[in-house]
Amino acid sequence: MNPMLEKLVFLWPEIIMLTGGVACMLIGLASKAAVRKSTVGVAAGTLIVAGAAVVVCSDPTIIGVERLVGVSQLATFVKLAVVAVGLLLLMVAARVPEKLLATFDSERPTADGQTFDPALSVRGEFFGFFLFSLTGLMLCAGATDLVWLFLALELVSLPTYVMIAISRDKLRAQESAVKYFFLGALAVAIFLYGFALIYGASGFTEFGGIRAYVLAEFDATQRIAPLMLVGMVLAIVGIAFKIAAAPMQFYAADVYEGAATPVTAFLAFVPKAAGFVSLILLLDLVRSPAGELPAVITLLISIMAAVTMTYGNVMGLLQTNVKRMLGYSSIAHSGYMLVGLLAATNLNGDTLTNGAAAVLFYLVAYGLGNLGAFAVIGCLERNGDEAQTIDDLSGLSRRNPVLAGILLICMLSLIGLPPMVGFIGKIYLFSPAVHEHLWLVILAVINSAISAVYYLRVTAACYFGEPPATGGPEGASEIVDNPPRRAAALIAAIGAIAIGLGANWLVDAARDATIPGARIQNVKKPEATKVAEIRQLGR
Repeated sequence: MNPMLEKLVFLWPEIIMLTGGVACMLIGLASKAAVRKSTVGVAAGTLIVAGAAVVVCSDPTIIGVERLVGVSQLATFVKLAVVAVGLLLLMVAARVPEKLLATFDSERPTADGQTFDPALSVRGEFFGFFLFSLTGLMLCAGATDLVWLFLALELVSLPTYVMIAISRDKLRAQESAVKYFFLGALAVAIFLYGFALIYGASGFTEFGGIRAYVLAEFDATQRIAPLMLVGMVLAIVGIAFKIAAAPMQFYAADVYEGAATPVTAFLAFVPKAAGFVSLILLLDLVRSPAGELPAVITLLISIMAAVTMTYGNVMGLLQTNVKRMLGYSSIAHSGYMLVGLLAATNLNGDTLTNGAAAVLFYLVAYGLGNLGAFAVIGCLERNGDEAQTIDDLSGLSRRNPVLAGILLICMLSLIGLPPMVGFIGKIYLFSPAVHEHLWLVILAVINSAISAVYYLRVTAACYFGEPPATGGPEGASEIVDNPPRRAAALIAAIGAIAIGLGANWLVDAARDATIPGARIQNVKKPEATKVAEIRQLGR
């Protein structure tokens, strides 16, 4: 089979997702209201079909083609996680377009008898961009080339700029989108320059070629070329924007506050997952044969982790706005996951010493807790606008015990208390780093204790707070009728408990997805003479 056609066989999940995104945009322009409202169903169907395609494409015996790196176990794990969490995010965001003034204006009867103005409609665009961004995350997991990885990361980010801007009828949403866009442009310039230096040092954009060059250089000189290290440092700093880590974390709280709550939940998981998957792939390229990172990279990530988790938790203590608090919480959790990235990948595949596997597991654990919390907050409104402050949650246990219970479970999971999945996640995340980075693990545990203060402040408001009198600007928040959003919150809470009590299957899946070399296996290696020539030119 032609190599290009062979590659396309393994991209069917992404092709299905892109096709579904385009279909949503077209259906959103239909003349009949019932057809336009079916965009949510089309998006859900697209995710389900894409998930089935992932399962089919991951089994070479079904499609009769040998496994390529684009459908490695890492890619399969991430794509299935995207489908599962994507469906929950879709349930949370299902009714966002219906509350927008643009939707009302586009469907308001006009003087000439028209009842729909497609120029004002944003329903199709919202769900189309939703699927496009998830597609970018899938492509990140299957990346085998720097160019591919760059395009995939941008496909994750570009749709989110628009989703933020159109998600609320508030100027703050447009302001958040602009902030996010300009800092994102700066981050792109930084990591793209890093990619260029990596190519300049190795002579390859393919991961297999870069890895072969690094190993050859290591065998000859016991070190990595300085130009390669500079490129990798710039790439890591640029990608820090995606994961909201220092020094690119300052946008998170403002953007989370300005965007609609369902979009904030989306931002807290999708770009972060894309960033960490990309870092796992890139760091694999410069590890020593024993699985250790270069000293410069280790120092950089250690400083980033320490600053990120401390900044996030200290700032979280100062917040009264729940969305801003969860924004700083997101920063802190990125710091925890950076600790996991530092651990050398154990050559025996032991889960407790496999940092990459721990990061993948923790992404799922964090995603469930965070999504459930945002879903509950999205079920509350004050005076027709989103409920955002801790006071809006006062007395929630008496108004809706189920929502209060869900929020309690999610907060406990984010703290990392048993039997929630967050506890198992932190055990696996910190264990690989105990021996070589004990000071970071101690700092992470201290920061987890600090985070308990503001997480428990939220639950205290739910169970011990008194709701203010109804009516007026200081009136009580109201619980909105949004069954899909409540269902998503309930599923996330149940998942946090169920996986926490029986996490072995997910732990094993994460370990299998990060077997040493699995991320760059079967990549066509360059000829040894070409690697030698590039090394000679570098000297």
